[in-house]
Amino acid sequence: MPKSARDHSFLVLRDHGTTLKRARERVLLETRPRFIVIIMLAELEQLLGRDAKSLLEYHCKTIPREKLHLPGPDFIDRVYAQTDRPTSVLRSLAEIFSHGRLGGTGYLSILPVDQGIEHSAGASFAPNPEYFDPESIVRLAIEGGCNAVASTLGVLGAVSRRYAHRIPFLVKLNHNELLTYPNSFDQIYFAQVEQAWNMGAVAVGATIYYGSPESHHQIIETRKAFQRAHELGMATVLWCYLRNPAFKKDKDYHTSADLTGQANHLGVTIEADIIKQKQPTNNGGYLALEKFGKTHDLVYKQLTSDHPIDLTRYQVANCYMGRAGLINSGGEAGKDDFADAVKIAVINKRAGGTGLISGRKAFQRPMKEGVRLLNLIQDVYLDREITVA
Repeated sequence: MPKSARDHSFLVLRDHGTTLKRARERVLLETRPRFIVIIMLAELEQLLGRDAKSLLEYHCKTIPREKLHLPGPDFIDRVYAQTDRPTSVLRSLAEIFSHGRLGGTGYLSILPVDQGIEHSAGASFAPNPEYFDPESIVRLAIEGGCNAVASTLGVLGAVSRRYAHRIPFLVKLNHNELLTYPNSFDQIYFAQVEQAWNMGAVAVGATIYYGSPESHHQIIETRKAFQRAHELGMATVLWCYLRNPAFKKDKDYHTSADLTGQANHLGVTIEADIIKQKQPTNNGGYLALEKFGKTHDLVYKQLTSDHPIDLTRYQVANCYMGRAGLINSGGEAGKDDFADAVKIAVINKRAGGTGLISGRKAFQRPMKEGVRLLNLIQDVYLDREITVA
């Protein structure tokens, strides 16, 4: 391989006669020759289907990209280092941001596997029983080139001495167990921050169900946990979800841009370093619910539109204009997982987001296919032609 190919990215342009004006076969090389990334943009456009042009060529007319703190190789120095985070937290963030195929880009690809509690082990692992074994979970994250693996105290603790030094651990502290009858929905702390620190984890995560009556104690408990994590030098990731039956009207407003945006804003208020949020599918949750909260007409007239990139950008804006990274969740597994994963990644990146945290789409299939899916997501963030809108 010529030296220029090892040290620099280069393009091979060729007309494939696709639906777009010019389909490109792109070869990308990271600065470290360990990883060689081959991206077939024609394949990417094929996966996006009829949405390809509207997503890849969209120009945002709401919140300008120039107003955002965008991901990049210098993100920790440019953004996190200006905060009150202890230097040991910066080191932990650097460990996450420098690992895996996306290491050094400012983007994140994280494998989360806490569904054994959240959705039951049977429902989660029956499609691929090898993931009952914690080692398979960590191996998937490593072979998939992820920045980190997120799971329960039990899963990560079972293999910590073998793997904690090989990939950053993110311990999820609280969970909604699904064995109470009738089913209840509350986040209960299964682990203490000190347990995560003792096993060598570099980050902790927690969920808050904003909009639910239980959110009051969840906010208090998680705020204390995140403060303690920062004192010990660990980064913090907040699963920033909505949960209330009243949010389901003519649409499911659990994924409305205005409500999820406000949830993000509450999440960064307790100094979550990274926000995990479902990608918005609609807007106007405040307007659909009578006598609920406060909003402004300009949220809908100027700061958002119906386009998914604009809706997701509003989520980024509520993360202090990107000062806290927004990672969108990959959603449940289905028949079009590869197409769905690419679409979510393109929307997140073009909106100014920081990456994806995708679990079920990856582990509910044979490991080789799961690795391929994770790599496909990462390829979107490595492709320099897919830019922030």
